Amino acid sequence: MKFATPLIPGKLVKRYKRFLADVELTDGTVVTSHTTNTGSMLGLVDPGSEVWLSESDNPKRKLKYTWEIGAAGSIPVGVNTSVPNKLVFEEISAGNVPELTGYSAFKREVKYGKNSRIDVFLQEPGRPDCYVEVKSVTLSREPGIAEFPDAVSSRGTKHLQELGDMVEQGHRAVMFYLAQRNDCTTFCPAKDIDPVYAKALTEAIGRGVEVVAYTCEVTPEGIHLDKPLELGI
Repeated sequence: MKFATPLIPGKLVKRYKRFLADVELTDGTVVTSHTTNTGSMLGLVDPGSEVWLSESDNPKRKLKYTWEIGAAGSIPVGVNTSVPNKLVFEEISAGNVPELTGYSAFKREVKYGKNSRIDVFLQEPGRPDCYVEVKSVTLSREPGIAEFPDAVSSRGTKHLQELGDMVEQGHRAVMFYLAQRNDCTTFCPAKDIDPVYAKALTEAIGRGVEVVAYTCEVTPEGIHLDKPLELGI
């Protein structure tokens, strides 16, 4: 997935009120950007760390800048939570995810479960429908280990339960973790941050929910699917 316009580099001043971040641009100007990520963004919010922003020309937007990439030390990390759904949909549709090939119909944001929407919905005559939930992963506290979530996620727990329900109704259900960074080899649930979610993931797997995890190559030009992660669940 390529960014529509060149990203603007800067230094993080502070993140606040969850959805806002002040950024100092290279010319010294401080701008306020929108932050789509509702998690803690642990490890990515140190003042002075590198960030890259996109700029919108939509006059109706209150804030024209969006925080797209942060940095964990020298590692660029995608932080826009709207990117994974689009990227995973594109990659599955192009046949670039071996675990999810063999489908001819691809849809996004299809209603299912208890007032939820599945991120990617796949169909193929003669095969069970496939429900794919996508989660954006940014956290890595130990070298090589990608973790989710970075904050308590009751919504994520609900999604795991609903995926299990889909399996029990005869469908296929997949939990897809997309690490928006390329320095990891293994995915693990962050049990200390949200033990309820970690337990729900184990239970979902026991009900037949599949888990897929990939890293990304992240640059100011774009974010692209890279390699599969081993599962440490």
